[in-house]
Amino acid sequence: MKYDSARTSGNKSPSTKPPRDCIPPGKSLCDFCTAKCCRYFAVQIDKPTTWQEFDSIRWFLMHYGAAVFTEEGNWYLLVHSRCKHLQEDNRCAIYDQRPEICRQYATDKCEYPDDWVYDQYWETAEQIEQYAEAVLGPRRGAGFRTPKPKPTKPASQ
Repeated sequence: MKYDSARTSGNKSPSTKPPRDCIPPGKSLCDFCTAKCCRYFAVQIDKPTTWQEFDSIRWFLMHYGAAVFTEEGNWYLLVHSRCKHLQEDNRCAIYDQRPEICRQYATDKCEYPDDWVYDQYWETAEQIEQYAEAVLGPRRGAGFRTPKPKPTKPASQ
């Protein structure tokens, strides 16, 4: 595969990002990346099997920057949140003191190509509610909604 080497000068724009196999010898993949791995984190969660567990996922999805996805049967909470040590040049400001999880992350399996596809992906509470209904069947009663509390009479004085 041929790639214009003039475009591999370190410009990190996604539109000019060279394919992985065209990175010049001696250059790091990170020299051409937008640091996608430093702009979110994902934590594995239990697969929901009850309405209560799906309701907890609904709560996650009511927060800005949250999503839930599945990959190879595993469920994950994804939080879009930029690392506070990511510099403007998309490099780590504390590279030599970075956490162990960052040290274990290798570029051979990173998301550099930007062609990642999740098995399933939800961004809204409504999406996961529809999925829960498809998996568990219609919920008895009012679904996730609860009735308004009845007004109480003021205590007599």
